[in-house]
Amino acid sequence: MDDAQAGPGGADQPRTELAAKLDRLFEVMRAASAQPLSNAAAAEAITRSTGTSISAAYLWQLRTGLKSNPTVQHLQAIAQYFGVPASYLVDGGADEAVESQLGLLQAMKDAGVRNLALRASGLTPRTLASIAAIVDRARELENLPPVAADEQPPAPRDGSANGG
Repeated sequence: MDDAQAGPGGADQPRTELAAKLDRLFEVMRAASAQPLSNAAAAEAITRSTGTSISAAYLWQLRTGLKSNPTVQHLQAIAQYFGVPASYLVDGGADEAVESQLGLLQAMKDAGVRNLALRASGLTPRTLASIAAIVDRARELENLPPVAADEQPPAPRDGSANGG
């Protein structure tokens, strides 16, 4: 029932932008070792934390694109639960600030990235700049795209950066 890759008509029907954004939130906003939240668990948590009643079936319909015009109240409740502005779900196009934060959260799930960040905590700006230069060189050696100082690295699309 949870076909997150296709619209209601199957793989030949494009998914809605809202469905893709919801799936991204379900994937990123979870503990690194946990499975993605089920629609039932999310519906219960959203209802409990926001006071807005929402069903698992309704979430499934939104995530598959079967329903693409939800109520503002439901969008606000979903956004509040996941800790993103409602505009992220309502507005067309990418919200660069939210996408950047989601990318950082996704990167921090990688144990190696998290370990490196923890080790770097408390170092001087000069030392951090040196480490950043080393990481930039390592990215170059591994044929990865450069990352600007104010950007987050793109999330790996196929998991190959994590050896899998």
